[in-house]
Amino acid sequence: MKNNFQKIVCLNSGSSSLKFSLYLMGESTEQLLQKGAIERIGLADGRFWLQDGTGHIIREVAGNYGNHNAAIAVLFSTLDERPSAIGHRVVHGGEFFTAPTIIGDQVIDRLQGLISFAPLHLPSEIECIKAVARRFPGLAQVACFDTAYHRKMPEIARRFPLPKAVWDEGVQRYGFHGLSYEYILEALGDKARGRIIMAHLGNGSSLAAVHSGLPLDTTMGFTPTGGFMMGTRCGDLDPGVLLYMMREKGYNVDQIDSIVNQQSGLLGVSGLTSDMKTLLDATDNPQAKLAIEMYCYQMRKAIGALAAALNGLDLLIFTGGIGEKAAPVRLAVCAGLEFLGISLDAQQNMSHAQIISSKKSSCTVMIIPTKEDLMIARHTRRIIDN
Repeated sequence: MKNNFQKIVCLNSGSSSLKFSLYLMGESTEQLLQKGAIERIGLADGRFWLQDGTGHIIREVAGNYGNHNAAIAVLFSTLDERPSAIGHRVVHGGEFFTAPTIIGDQVIDRLQGLISFAPLHLPSEIECIKAVARRFPGLAQVACFDTAYHRKMPEIARRFPLPKAVWDEGVQRYGFHGLSYEYILEALGDKARGRIIMAHLGNGSSLAAVHSGLPLDTTMGFTPTGGFMMGTRCGDLDPGVLLYMMREKGYNVDQIDSIVNQQSGLLGVSGLTSDMKTLLDATDNPQAKLAIEMYCYQMRKAIGALAAALNGLDLLIFTGGIGEKAAPVRLAVCAGLEFLGISLDAQQNMSHAQIISSKKSSCTVMIIPTKEDLMIARHTRRIIDN
């Protein structure tokens, strides 16, 4: 399938949403044509919005999108023609998938066997894959795994200190945001040398340590709940807290899942919101201030730990919605990392410049906007070309 240009649709399916992008891809072309989302799938007040490549809204429709199959039908009835291929963001590839993969029946069977690893994400992702196959029989679909990038981490970083039988069942630290980290490293090009920490900060947040281009460690673990605190997720937690909830409070699995994934983090501490911008604006709210301070403190500790694993630090990169836009967060995180040679230029940081470290900083600090959907398009094009 070696055409001069290929129209590739990138799909990112959540439990109640479907985000998509349409790219025109060629040897020297990576053009975003359209992007959008169908939100609140399964609820009466659903929403479909579509933008052109410049960010201009060209369609916005309220409606009831009953399931992901219905959402797929709406999406592709909007596109002018049959795409060249579909690339899917798949949150968890388990032990099986270490690279982007053409989707066939065997891949779908393996993904279904991994549902217990990511029960909030994989069912809707599998439903989308099947819906596309019904609509476009024979069309190439490529699974791009958020865990794949981290599969080259050394075993010492991937293992939990649990019995070997648990490890043999696939319970280990997989890491996530891999597509974002891959994009950042490609954007760096020849600069992706030495000891690097990448910080993907959004509603879900994680760090990844890279040495000489290879993944060394990351903060997220078996699931995207692990690591430092996030928008609504608690991050790493003493297992005894969960045992206490079960034994003393009588919480069941679903209740605990809701607490650690949907009611914790910035939202849980502030009691206000999971949105960092809103918290930063709430200058008179002590709980909002505490939530921000905890987030920055935990992240600063995690950077210190990964710098220890790297034996130093040459480059720190901020990306994701918070990483790219929240100058006060970047400033608070870096304050206290002077021992790593980090010093920010306050003006550059406030203006969101690409390089925000000062001239006296021995560690370069950068902002690089991530483009996970473009990474999916690149992977998909490479796979179908080969």
